[in-house]
Amino acid sequence: GPLSERRLMDVRLGELPAWLATCDLSPQGLLGGVRKAWSSYYDKYINVKRGGPAGISMLLAGYCLLSYGWNYQHIKCHRWRKYH
Repeated sequence: GPLSERRLMDVRLGELPAWLATCDLSPQGLLGGVRKAWSSYYDKYINVKRGGPAGISMLLAGYCLLSYGWNYQHIKCHRWRKYH
């Protein structure tokens, strides 16, 4: 199909700059991309007939890593502080 309708994983490395040029990088386009990614994640891992705890545990693990990354500077400063 046309280059603009391909997914990222279907684009070859040489075609990547041309594919990026066809993407909608406006705030509304980025919001639509995030919404599409969330709905595909939800359909694949959470909204399944015989699903297990994998989808929700991946979401919680991602949240833990993200919050640790946000608080890393604060945690690093506390590590060297002496309390006596």
